[in-house]
Amino acid sequence: MRYRLTFIAGLALGYVLGTRAGRERYEQLKRSAQQLAQNPAVRNAAESAAQGGREFAGKAYHSVSEKVGDVGDRVPASVADRVRSLRDRSERNGSDDWGTTNT
Repeated sequence: MRYRLTFIAGLALGYVLGTRAGRERYEQLKRSAQQLAQNPAVRNAAESAAQGGREFAGKAYHSVSEKVGDVGDRVPASVADRVRSLRDRSERNGSDDWGTTNT
């Protein structure tokens, strides 16, 4: 309950401060955010993080699919079948359901 009250208080404070700042301040913050997003260093960092996430997701996917493929009796048959079908599809297409490639 304490966290809920803290969240509501923060939300109310943000609303009040946001309405006092007005549209001009909003537009200024929006322009600053767009400039930051177009900074080459930020773009490179974001791409590196995305690539790392894709690699991690691919490794986790293969690790789980191998364990489910080898020991299908530890999970319900419907889950094991789904993982097997996803693994088979990714082996045929060279990519997984998240759009990453297995390179």
